Amino acid sequence: MPQPAEPSASHTSSSLLLRLLGAVDRVTEWVEKIILGSSVLFLAGLLIVHVLGRQLLGNGVTGQVELTQISLIIMTFAGLGYAVRRARHISMSAFFDQLSGKPRKVLMILIALGTAALMFYLAWHAAAYVMTIHDRGRTSSALQIPLWIPYLAAPVGFVLAGIQFVLTAVRNLISPEVYRSFTEKDEYDAIPDDGAL
Repeated sequence: MPQPAEPSASHTSSSLLLRLLGAVDRVTEWVEKIILGSSVLFLAGLLIVHVLGRQLLGNGVTGQVELTQISLIIMTFAGLGYAVRRARHISMSAFFDQLSGKPRKVLMILIALGTAALMFYLAWHAAAYVMTIHDRGRTSSALQIPLWIPYLAAPVGFVLAGIQFVLTAVRNLISPEVYRSFTEKDEYDAIPDDGAL
């Protein structure tokens, strides 16, 4: 009776790497969901309380405009990594869509690595900006919130997006298919034929 083939060392190591990177992906997704979810809930609650206060008591929430702006800043930058993970980011893919096979995969890896480098570069500059704001002691005008706290979302968001692009590049290096993100394969929905309409 033939013995089952032993798994190759490269298959085992790539499987281990995929599991490790999957764990990193899940942790960053959890962080992004917490930040985005709490920001959205805070903003919704703030606006509801503000409207009710104005209608019932004649006075809204003090600093509502500042808190709304801060929430939007946090949601924008925290959403970067989440958009990359779901492959829902803006992409200019006219040239990429014309390719197939290995050239398409190589271009996807180059795009992912180049964009990751850009995200980490922007994170570096955003962190320097946050440190400058911190050192100057700038605060919001109405609530006196130190502005470095909400602005910290920018470098964190850029780092999370950079991590996602690195994960995309690694996934494309070790998987036979082309992936637009660590979990999303590069495939389009089938175009319905005339009979389906």
